[in-house]
Amino acid sequence: MLVRINWLARFAGYAWIGVVAFVLVPPHGTYAVSARAAGYALLGLALVAGVLLDNLPRPVPDRARLLAVVYGAMAVGSGFGSAVGTGGLVLITFAFVAALLAGGDLDLGAALGVGAAGVLAIEISGLLSGGGYLTFLALPVFVPAGLVIGRNRGAYRVQAEQAEALLAQREALDAQQRQMDLLGERARIAREIHDVLAHSLGALGIQIQAARAVLTDSGDVAKATELLGTAQQLASDGLVETRRAVHALRADARPLAEELADVSDTYARRYQVPVEFGTDGTPEQLPPEVSLALLRVTQEALVNAAKHAGGRQVRVRLDWAEHCVRLTVRNLLPEDPAAAPVHTADTGYGLTGMRERLHLLGGTVDAGRRGGGWIVTAELPRPGTMAR
Repeated sequence: MLVRINWLARFAGYAWIGVVAFVLVPPHGTYAVSARAAGYALLGLALVAGVLLDNLPRPVPDRARLLAVVYGAMAVGSGFGSAVGTGGLVLITFAFVAALLAGGDLDLGAALGVGAAGVLAIEISGLLSGGGYLTFLALPVFVPAGLVIGRNRGAYRVQAEQAEALLAQREALDAQQRQMDLLGERARIAREIHDVLAHSLGALGIQIQAARAVLTDSGDVAKATELLGTAQQLASDGLVETRRAVHALRADARPLAEELADVSDTYARRYQVPVEFGTDGTPEQLPPEVSLALLRVTQEALVNAAKHAGGRQVRVRLDWAEHCVRLTVRNLLPEDPAAAPVHTADTGYGLTGMRERLHLLGGTVDAGRRGGGWIVTAELPRPGTMAR
């Protein structure tokens, strides 16, 4: 629509110039009439060619070259007619317009060619018609003035297009980042739910298996009922843990020390294992994924302690060092491995899973036998020192 308006404005200007050049201030003499009419006709043909070029149904491969020809014809026609008599001076307007369009739409070489053709047409027409100093010195100034303005116009247009392209690229990158954040959040939630369900379902399976064995082997209904009650409690705890995991990833979680204290108390009651929890240093708010990672390591270590420590005391310690957060879970190993409780849960996390989880966050996990006990140590960088 804007292109059509521009061309309509040019044809309106062309008609107005024709009225001035041939009606209001008509040329005198055969040469003047012929020269002005020839220049006016060439200008009209160039305008028609420009309209056709802008309204072709398909893009033209050599459009820039054809535009150079159209603008050159406009500059030559208007320049040649402008140097013939007083009434022809209005034609210089289109020489200016041709140079302006060439400066904005064409490369520098083609634009200079259009400008040179317009200036040359003015000088030749002035020589043939016997023009004065105004013809040779003043009229050609309009052409380079149009070129300069056109080049500035083109530079502003290029800057605007580049800014628009950069904005579109930025929006695309933002959209991609939002998608990656969404996928990352889904992956974190899926991992937490997987870990919680692995623990809960594993514990349920063992409790139900134990109850079935009691009923089959000894017919002890009271013991089987106790085991099934524990299984029901494990199912409820699993749902609570699942909600807690999702909530911790999407909202502000409780301080890590409180979470670890609750986990220690829960496991102490469930497995009848004394658990001692302590903390040292200046705590700070950790990212949800960091808190959950340390929480999962604690749960895994406590379950393994209940499974292999034969009811011996477990110590859980959270230390806030200068550059890292250190979690230590220590339990004594029984002299007789067969003394471990029968009904326990195999969470399925494992040492490998703990290491993978902390490795993604830039942390480490070390576990092994030391001095008659089993020690699990997990370290993660504090938020202010985490690599980004």
